Amino acid sequence: MCGRYSLNSTPRRIAAHFRLPDDSFELFPRYNIAPTQPVVIVRENAYTRARELTHVLWGLIPSWAKDVSIGSRMINARAASAATKPGYRGAMKYRRCLVPADGFYEWKRSSVGAKRPFYIHSSDDRPLGLAGLWEHWQGPGGEEVESCTILTTEPNQLAAAVHDRMPVIIAPCDYDRWLDTTAQDPGAVSDLLRPCPDDWLTVRPVSAYVNSPRNEGEKCSIRAETNDADGGLFAGH
Repeated sequence: MCGRYSLNSTPRRIAAHFRLPDDSFELFPRYNIAPTQPVVIVRENAYTRARELTHVLWGLIPSWAKDVSIGSRMINARAASAATKPGYRGAMKYRRCLVPADGFYEWKRSSVGAKRPFYIHSSDDRPLGLAGLWEHWQGPGGEEVESCTILTTEPNQLAAAVHDRMPVIIAPCDYDRWLDTTAQDPGAVSDLLRPCPDDWLTVRPVSAYVNSPRNEGEKCSIRAETNDADGGLFAGH
């Protein structure tokens, strides 16, 4: 799964990487983004076909949901079944997006029983485009909420040392195809829903400070020294 990530790149860097029309938006560095919080996504405007960056809630709320509480249980969607699951299949056809991230966190149980956090990020320090789906929900009182989920897949060899799932990471050369709102057959993009190559990523142990979603700041993602065998797996990264 992907239950926590960071985004601290500048607006200029995000706009350049995702080829957005301008970089006039504001973004504050965030090192510990958690489910149900506001996040940014990149999507294609259905009318202009231009890419846009917008804020949504993390935790997809299907259009048929009775209330927003379901979103906390839909932060991730399995890539292999999203096209057929009632909560995701409409978004897989019409509302694909990218979730900009600088890296994501996973937890591994150590040899002494405690779960140890690790930070997995781009090996060349470029932003990552996580495969996402977004949805529009309107409540009985007229309230409107846009939300998203992150697609996950089997881990590559590097991520498998920490966790049994990882987010789908789309290659920049495939952003256009993933975001294309006219390609409504999920089969047209199914080949993108796979683990990324190992050399795209690197990993390091971080401190338990990141365990609480109330904690923020660069301290969440800096390397933490460790002497246990599990942390030592990534001593060279």
